[in-house]
Amino acid sequence: MEIGAIRRMIYGIAPVLVWPLLGSLAAAESPRSGDYLKNIELCNGTGRTSFAVRIAGCTALIDSGQGTTTSLAIAFNNRGNAHTAKGDYDRAIQDFEKSIKLDPKNAKPLNNRGAAYLRKGEYDLAVQSFDEAIKLKPNYGGAFANRAGAYLKKSEHDRAARDYDEAVRLEPNRASVWAGRCWTRAVLGSLQEALDDCRRALQQSPDDAAAYDSLGLIHLKMGQFGTAIGDFSSALRFDPKLASALYGRGLAKLGKGDVAGSKADMTAAKALRAEIGDDFTRYGVKASN
Repeated sequence: MEIGAIRRMIYGIAPVLVWPLLGSLAAAESPRSGDYLKNIELCNGTGRTSFAVRIAGCTALIDSGQGTTTSLAIAFNNRGNAHTAKGDYDRAIQDFEKSIKLDPKNAKPLNNRGAAYLRKGEYDLAVQSFDEAIKLKPNYGGAFANRAGAYLKKSEHDRAARDYDEAVRLEPNRASVWAGRCWTRAVLGSLQEALDDCRRALQQSPDDAAAYDSLGLIHLKMGQFGTAIGDFSSALRFDPKLASALYGRGLAKLGKGDVAGSKADMTAAKALRAEIGDDFTRYGVKASN
């Protein structure tokens, strides 16, 4: 299951949510007028402000020479978030580093730097950043969920499961952490527990493609191919380019004897993600099954 949006996983098969929590410049500053207040609004991403405009607003604040150390740290953090959302991870990391230097006791830019490293594919550095965020803020559910995502990319599923346990305990109203633990448990083979987690995720977020994708994997492993096809089809309804759902549905169709349908789905999946078959092999499911 790859990342169709920030809400799922980073570049791959397990659902995870990156939570780049923004600071509040308004709370860090005394009321001012004119362009300065406008740039605060833009940097905070009020409304449907584009990422480019957010970056420009934060840059104007940073370059203005005004504001407190705290507000400057928030501006760098917010600009880093906008760079991350645009896929400019190196610039994002540079901004998070500056935010951390200005406000070393704030866990948010540490988490956000980890998120940028995670998307960049530098998983060890991501884990280190999440470690630092959690050390500063032991009840940081988002950092636990993000670190779980990094562990999944490192194929350290037991560690990922423990982090999702903490994320669920700390953020039980976040559908993404239930979906993340569902996927992890499905990979580990704790199928009934995984089912319970996915159902909880879908109660909170009925259009979550990641949760349906995880349900498909569970039912595929259970040999319930018809149900798995329905699950994967639901995932694809919400995310038509989800390679894991296409490949999983192909495997389920193969299990039902639909060779032509299986080939079509699996070919489409490999066009989106060439290594998808290897991913499923690691999860304990092969085309020969």
